[in-house]
Amino acid sequence: MSVFLSASPALSASAAPPTQAELLDFARRTAADTALIASLPLDPEGRTWVRLEGPGGSEAWLIGWPPGAGTGWHDHADSVGAFLTARGELKENALAARLPTDGWKTLELSEGVDRERRLPAGRGRSFGRHHVHEVLNESLDEHAVSVHAYYPPLPRIRRYSRTGQVLRLEQVERPEDWQ
Repeated sequence: MSVFLSASPALSASAAPPTQAELLDFARRTAADTALIASLPLDPEGRTWVRLEGPGGSEAWLIGWPPGAGTGWHDHADSVGAFLTARGELKENALAARLPTDGWKTLELSEGVDRERRLPAGRGRSFGRHHVHEVLNESLDEHAVSVHAYYPPLPRIRRYSRTGQVLRLEQVERPEDWQ
């Protein structure tokens, strides 16, 4: 889906890059736009998304999550980001560990690195570069909708599989793979 919507005015090109806090504030303000949230087409079989105009040249998305949908383990490489649940509830599983950025295929994770957050409507979070996580809608019957923003615009997404404490790099996606 290649739809672009303007949820709020972007910062001027000469402004400093948006901070994690500014990206989260954008997500919060956008999620409060009930007409925009209601306009997202929802599909019972898979996630839906619409690209938004983010602040300061950031990449932003409005994403619909059917019951049981999830992202799988991934990171956003060199981008910082934020997301906020606008409707329903999402769960984030994350690693509280800094991983090597390149040059590996399999890592053994230390005990105690797992973090879990429940993000009901109105709650969100920001994160730094190389943040490894997965996002899930665990509801059995309710769609969730969320707002996401990243800066710089996503140069790549690295996808991982996980078995116990073993994390394995499976794929590297570039923007042309998802737009």
